[in-house]
Amino acid sequence: MAPRFTLCFQITVVFLCCTLCSSDISCRNEAGEPVDWFIIYKLPRNRIKEVGSGVEYMYLDSSVGSWQMSEFVINSSKGAIGNTLNQLYMGKTYQSNSSVYALYNDAPPVLDYMKEYGHTKGVLLFDRSQGFWLSHSIPHFPSFPERGYLYPSSGKVNGQTALCVTYRYDQFLHVAKQLFYLYPRFYNCSVPAAFSADLPQLTQLCEGSKPQLTSDRRVEQLFSIRGEKFVSFVKSEHFVDDIYTGWVSQVLHADLLVESWQRHNVLPSNCSLPKHTMNIKRIQLPTSVRFQSYHDHSKWCVAREYEDRVTCLGDLNREKAQMWRGGGLVCSDNPIIYKAFRQLVDYYTAC
Repeated sequence: MAPRFTLCFQITVVFLCCTLCSSDISCRNEAGEPVDWFIIYKLPRNRIKEVGSGVEYMYLDSSVGSWQMSEFVINSSKGAIGNTLNQLYMGKTYQSNSSVYALYNDAPPVLDYMKEYGHTKGVLLFDRSQGFWLSHSIPHFPSFPERGYLYPSSGKVNGQTALCVTYRYDQFLHVAKQLFYLYPRFYNCSVPAAFSADLPQLTQLCEGSKPQLTSDRRVEQLFSIRGEKFVSFVKSEHFVDDIYTGWVSQVLHADLLVESWQRHNVLPSNCSLPKHTMNIKRIQLPTSVRFQSYHDHSKWCVAREYEDRVTCLGDLNREKAQMWRGGGLVCSDNPIIYKAFRQLVDYYTAC
């Protein structure tokens, strides 16, 4: 059966398959080479081997095909995330007027946590040609550009995920509209004047203004620089519902297994709607090591049935308070991504 990764509207997209060049702004793999996309899964402390340091991580992109334990650690500037962010830090891009960057986190480094912003975390860096959108689940990360690459000690305790996708410039016009709904806390950003006419939403967010929205949620198809389709679902604080149950599972026509931080007022598995949402309770790594979901601060979901073949990574936990928060998911029907995440599900609670 073909994967049912469909939306309630159609978009005609014309794109060119681009070649990733070593000098272009892009997601970078473990060797520092440009890649279309990558995902990292940082493991919880004491969950790998007998004494886990909390900085080991697994790496995935289309070329490796399955989870690989990284030879690097996440608190080093080496490895995929370090190589990617060093285009901002080491290249001094933040001092240039030829590119746009934005760092956002509802729990930023140094500054106080503020709930009025969307529960979302990430980095944008792009120029008139291309760039990357890195979305992740790590509080207090990344550091301010002038400080260079730093990983917070608090980020060692729980599991975390990060998705990086390389996009052409025109796709960031759509990404900016998605961020408008998320209302992220931009704690460091720059939208030079030459970009402001194209990116009014990003300019407004960078200036600290709260958006005036015409709806409570938005969905957008995005295409990576090599033509890989990703679908961004974003909800504002005005869409008061669980994003997984009340929206995404119904649009994707798939029962979802959800991994999120299960610490406070967790929403139970839900089978009240046509498509169901069930909480993952335990993860099993390719090494056969298991850990409980409450050790995992990442937020992702996979279709329960293999023929649906959908995977989403994002921002929100399945808990009551986050029904009133902005946040989103980026979804893919890539079989490599689906297989990698589906095989991690060791136990979930059915309705």
